[in-house]
Amino acid sequence: MKVLVIHNRYKQQGGEDHCFKAEVDMLKSHGITVETMVFHNDDIHSWISMVKLSYASIFNIHAAKKIQLKIDYFQPDIIHVHNFFYIISPSVFWTAKRNGIPVVFTVHNYRLICSGALLMRDNQVCELCIQKKFPIHGVKYKCHRGSAIQTAQLTFLTGIHKVMGTWTHKVDRYIALTAFAKQKLLSSGLKLKDSQLVIKPNFCADHGFTAFETRGDHYLFIGRLSHEKGLHILLEALKLKDFKLKIVGSGPMEDRVKQCVSEHRNLTYLGQMPNEAVKKELKMAKALLFPSTWYEGMPMTILEAYSTGTPVISTDIDNINEIVIDQYNGLHFSNGNSQSLVKVLDDFEHMDDPGQIYLNARKTFEEKYTAEVNFKRLTNIYQSLLDKEL
Repeated sequence: MKVLVIHNRYKQQGGEDHCFKAEVDMLKSHGITVETMVFHNDDIHSWISMVKLSYASIFNIHAAKKIQLKIDYFQPDIIHVHNFFYIISPSVFWTAKRNGIPVVFTVHNYRLICSGALLMRDNQVCELCIQKKFPIHGVKYKCHRGSAIQTAQLTFLTGIHKVMGTWTHKVDRYIALTAFAKQKLLSSGLKLKDSQLVIKPNFCADHGFTAFETRGDHYLFIGRLSHEKGLHILLEALKLKDFKLKIVGSGPMEDRVKQCVSEHRNLTYLGQMPNEAVKKELKMAKALLFPSTWYEGMPMTILEAYSTGTPVISTDIDNINEIVIDQYNGLHFSNGNSQSLVKVLDDFEHMDDPGQIYLNARKTFEEKYTAEVNFKRLTNIYQSLLDKEL
């Protein structure tokens, strides 16, 4: 099997870049013949290039020619796209289909149905645009980069390809990270068929299990220090309950966190840390706190926690409540409710069999989120398309 994996990097590295590299490395390690094509939004460096891109992002002929040359050289059996915004454009799907090559597209966020990509506006869940062909609400609220013009351009891109049938006829399989994400795509204005969507979560490296008896007596938060991540809920909870908390990360709420450190002796701010240091912190924490107030996608922090056997205390918002199973590998508290979080922390600290939830967290990782499990799922998706072509 020969797989061509195509990805468009944003200017700032993010989770999609990590997932792209991890999957490519995983496929190669299992003997799959893989070639990659990576385009960079760093190439957008002037107003002139942005103006040109506003047209090219609809259908980039130059990118299509480069992809065609790679196809001619490599002769792939499958083309797997992780991101096509903005340099590649949907031209990748048309080029693949013109060559009769099955196409897989991993949907890492909600940008096809939400110009803001997160189904969130003003730090609240927003679904105004999901079922619209040309959603004008995103333009009205400037959901993409705070610009009505850029939002309109993006809306036109996704909308015109709805009209052209790109999403329904040029992509063979969409990979959704969760059942929740799959359902949002199915119920959207994309008009996809159920048979076009499969569920395959991300995966992470095995960081090693740590039993609860050897852990510290503190909780841990890892992530962007921002309102949508629910950090304000944690800080409010500290006023209601005196519990030990370590915070790792950086972001717009950093000054507020530093101020709270001076007010709460049990709060420790560790700042931004290297990955190895974060893994050590996970192994010592008695639980990961995940108070995010929006749907999220497939948070790597939770998967890494499970790999170490660390249970997760999370908000009960949809999607997250699918990844964190209440009373099994973690506990749920009411979304946005610091009092509910405090009650759940009390429940967690008085569990009848505290060791079991740590074992369950590790079991979740072994059953769902290892590289080996992911390889089988991904290659099964590929093979199902190749069998269909026969």
